[in-house]
Amino acid sequence: MKPNIGDKTLWAELLPFEFNRRLAENPVVYLPLGICEPHGQVSAFGLDTFKAEWLCTEAAKRMGGIVAPSLGYHIHETGYHARWLQDEIGEEKAPMTAMPPDVFLLFFLYQLRAFVNSGFRTIVVVSGHSGGNQRDLRLAADIFMKYVPVQVWVCSDPELVEDLFEGDHAGKYEISQLMYIKPPFIDMALQRLEKAPGSGGRLALGLDASEANEALGKEIMEACLARLCDEISRLQAACLDQAAKKITPAQMEVIRGEVLASVSKWVTTKPWPEQQAVGKESQWKPFEYYSPF
Repeated sequence: MKPNIGDKTLWAELLPFEFNRRLAENPVVYLPLGICEPHGQVSAFGLDTFKAEWLCTEAAKRMGGIVAPSLGYHIHETGYHARWLQDEIGEEKAPMTAMPPDVFLLFFLYQLRAFVNSGFRTIVVVSGHSGGNQRDLRLAADIFMKYVPVQVWVCSDPELVEDLFEGDHAGKYEISQLMYIKPPFIDMALQRLEKAPGSGGRLALGLDASEANEALGKEIMEACLARLCDEISRLQAACLDQAAKKITPAQMEVIRGEVLASVSKWVTTKPWPEQQAVGKESQWKPFEYYSPF
């Protein structure tokens, strides 16, 4: 009796024969990247991760391929984040799954290695956390591709629809997205907690969040998905005929060294030129300028 692989797309849920079948049909792997960070009193912390997971899973259903385990950690705090956090969070506690840039980028490189060594020829990275982080990911991916014949494509969800919608942080754009993809994880009535002692205050909720609605969220997410599928079609057309050879530890040391040597080009280690300096007494001051050395 012929096994039925069904609609399963998640690597973690696939049996070996299912994995091999999907890999043979389309050697593309999707990596959802997100973070847990405050999105106001009204939203679950994992909004960014949820967006990336939804897009990767829906794309895999339509285009084939396999969805790798999500990474719910990302670059935050450092560089331009520091002033933003002072303005949006202040000196309140800010629960975040934040990682330093060098730690995150080196782990990202080893994720790429794992994908190549598993037989994938195209790697699609979707980040629900954005603002500049994706630029450093693309820099690391470009260096990786200098040494390994594989396609790595990195994009954040606002970039997928930048000609249609204006992205934000926990505002009309993002809150609408969550209303559509994970309605149980949002409750606008909880905005009243902003004034409760010890709650943390506004927690970076966008000023136009009250304009969010599920219909807009669907429009945004479906537009993101359509663009993502278009990009996957383009990548499939350019897909290499053969998988790259397994990457050795020695090769990874060379790639790792070149990524670290490119630190002056990283955008997550320093403020934007137009940003005001972080206050000297702010909890975020030590993160304003970051060096891995």
